Amino acid sequence: MPVRTSDSSVSGRGRGVGLGLALLSAVAFGGSGVAAKPLIEAGLDPLHVVWLRVAGAALVMLPLAVRHRALLRRRPGLLAGFGLLAVAGVQAFYFAALSRIPVGVALLIEYLAPALVLCWVRFVQKRPVTRAAAVGVVLAVGGLACVVEVWSGLSFDAVGLLLALGAACCQVGYFVLSDQGSDAGEEAPDPLGVIAYGLLVGAAVLTVVARPWTMDWSVLQGTASMDGRPVAAVVLLAWIVLVATVVAYVTGVISVRRLSPQVAGVVACLEAVIATVLAWVLLGEHLSAPQIAGGAIVLAGAFIAQSSTPSKGSAQPVASGGPERELSRRGTSA
Repeated sequence: MPVRTSDSSVSGRGRGVGLGLALLSAVAFGGSGVAAKPLIEAGLDPLHVVWLRVAGAALVMLPLAVRHRALLRRRPGLLAGFGLLAVAGVQAFYFAALSRIPVGVALLIEYLAPALVLCWVRFVQKRPVTRAAAVGVVLAVGGLACVVEVWSGLSFDAVGLLLALGAACCQVGYFVLSDQGSDAGEEAPDPLGVIAYGLLVGAAVLTVVARPWTMDWSVLQGTASMDGRPVAAVVLLAWIVLVATVVAYVTGVISVRRLSPQVAGVVACLEAVIATVLAWVLLGEHLSAPQIAGGAIVLAGAFIAQSSTPSKGSAQPVASGGPERELSRRGTSA
């Protein structure tokens, strides 16, 4: 006799797969910084690394762009904004920050984005926010103060901190544009198509900004040092393009489809923890006890800010007005 499977069990399995994919996306995104920093230290300009990452991923995703070419006519503004902010802006600022401050610190500052989204909702959209969301903002800002050790005179490079904050601001644009692209019901653009065109737009913009023809291509033929261990530069680049960009985006999109955006966003917060741990293990970037505690507080603030969002269309106050509805996850450490 055929065995019937209950809807709840099927839903449970789908949720489990979604959580696994969301975690895989967080791991993939979290590994971008530790692979990029050795290339930067080997002689590549941060913008050139960003261009290689985005252009390589755009080539891989090109078939999806062709498949969803109708988006060029239906949503040109969304595609342009997504490419400029969510792809080019987030990654350019983040990689530039990596050249001046530790990976974990840069990514933790970028994770102020959920708090900044709340500010957008409250002061730009003039919508109320939940008390829990406000607590999340306070925790995130307080944790950031610990990460940068403000009591010791801002021990980290101020320019690097501003660059990381720029990545956080572009990440806000990612959340807002994602929400605008998902409010059309059945007419909503396919997120994979948006990501593919976002990468293409980002690659075009970064080509003008980064001027890859001035790149020292010989760096890619040699090795880069990862905490004293030589690693082929082309291997690091392949990881950045295929794993930290393509796999990260695709698994993030599928996880959001299987989970609620809030749950997927909370799991994605693990990216900062994963990146910090990988930087500690692979790059030898040790953080002090207050900085570790501050990082945990930043993550707690982001967790509260995202998980306190009511369902879309609810009459309750909002935590981020829905903009954290993700197409793929992260801006983007990122």
